[in-house]
Amino acid sequence: MRKVLIIGASILQLPAIKKAKEMGAYVGVVDYNPEAVGIKFADEFFNVSTIDIEGVAEVAASFKPDGIMTLATDMPMRSIAAACEKLGLHGISFSTAVKSTDKGEMIRAFEENNVEHPWFFIIGDEAEFEKKLGSISYPCIMKPTDNSGSRGVVLAHNEEELKAEYGYSKSSSRGGGVIIEEYLEGNEVSVEVMVVNGEPTVLQITDKLTTGAPHFVEMGHSQPSRLPADTQAAIRDLASRAAKAVGIQDGPAHVEIMVTKNGPKMIELGARMGGDCITTHLVPLSTGIDMVKATLQIACGEPADITKKFDKGSAIRYFNVPAGTIKSIEGAETAEKIEGIREISFVKNVGDKVGSIDSSTDRVGFVIAQAETSEEAVSICEKAIKAITITIEE
Repeated sequence: MRKVLIIGASILQLPAIKKAKEMGAYVGVVDYNPEAVGIKFADEFFNVSTIDIEGVAEVAASFKPDGIMTLATDMPMRSIAAACEKLGLHGISFSTAVKSTDKGEMIRAFEENNVEHPWFFIIGDEAEFEKKLGSISYPCIMKPTDNSGSRGVVLAHNEEELKAEYGYSKSSSRGGGVIIEEYLEGNEVSVEVMVVNGEPTVLQITDKLTTGAPHFVEMGHSQPSRLPADTQAAIRDLASRAAKAVGIQDGPAHVEIMVTKNGPKMIELGARMGGDCITTHLVPLSTGIDMVKATLQIACGEPADITKKFDKGSAIRYFNVPAGTIKSIEGAETAEKIEGIREISFVKNVGDKVGSIDSSTDRVGFVIAQAETSEEAVSICEKAIKAITITIEE
C-alpha cells in the first residue's frame, strides 16, 4: 500500500488528506495542534510542528512514506524538502524551498535568471531601513520576507507612511526581515503550474479581485482569465521561467504576476498548490484536472494526468462584511439552490468577532460557482452572496 505523509492537518490540508485516502493510501499527518480537523481522516498522527524541520525529517524517517506533501502553505515546504532529501523522495531541494519561501532569496533568483520583477530593497533591521530611506521611490510596497496570506503587506505613498508602517510589516516577519519593492499597477493574476522532470506546464491562469490598498487581501478569483490571448501567452512564459529560476524540478507552483503597462512582472511564487480553493476547487471545475491527485502522484514518483478535460468557467467570491460580532447568517439554504453554485462555506459563525480585512484569515466565508464562462461563474457567485444576509453588530 502507498504511504503518504501530509504536512499539516488543518482545514487547508483536508482536501489532500481525503484525496490520498480516496486513492487508497495509508496516510500520516503532522501538526502541532492535536485537535486539528484533518487528524480524524488520517491513519496516523504525529504531534510535531509543520515548520520544525528536524522534527518533520525524523517523523518521515520513522514513517517511511512513498511521498510527502502539503497544500497551500509556504513555510512547511522547508520541512518537506529536508525530509525528501534525507529519504531520497521526489520533491523540491532545500535550496529551492528557501528561494520559494523567503521573498528576498526569491527575488534575487529572479534577478539572476532575468525573470521580470519589480525593483527591490531587502531590509534586515531598523538601521538598514533608515539607511535605505533616501533611495526609495513612492508609492512602494512593504511586506515581510517570510510570511504569506497578505500578512504585513502595506502600500506606502511617502516616507512618513513607510516609517509608520515598518513596525507592522516587521512584526509579521518570522525572521524580522522585510522587503520594500516597486508598487506594480495593472491586472493581477495567479498561475497554476505543474513541473514534471524540470518542464513546467501551465494548467490555468486565474484573474484576481483584491481589497486593494493598503493590504491587498484577495476577495475573489475566476478562471479562465479574461485577458487577451497574447497577454496570456506572455504570462505563461513568465510563470514557467520563474518556476525554473527557483529550481523546481517536480511538483506544483503557484505563481502571482502583475500585468503592467510594460508587460507581466513577477510578484512572487510558492512551490506548492495555491490556496483560496484555487487548486482544490477552481482548477478541477474549469479544466477537469485533479491537481491534488496529480501532486500526490508526483510526490510518490508516479505518472500524473495533467491533461485538460474541458473548458468551463469557475469562480470564488468572499463575503465582505464590516467589523463587529456576527449576530445571524440567513439565506444560505436559498443560495445553495442557485444553479451553478458548487459550495458555500463559512469560516466564522454566529457569535464570532470579525475584524477589518487586513489578511486572508479575517474573511468570513465564500461561495464557489461553475458555469460555461468565467463571467457567468462570477455572476452566479455575486447572486448567491446577495441572497445571504450576514448581520453584524458593530
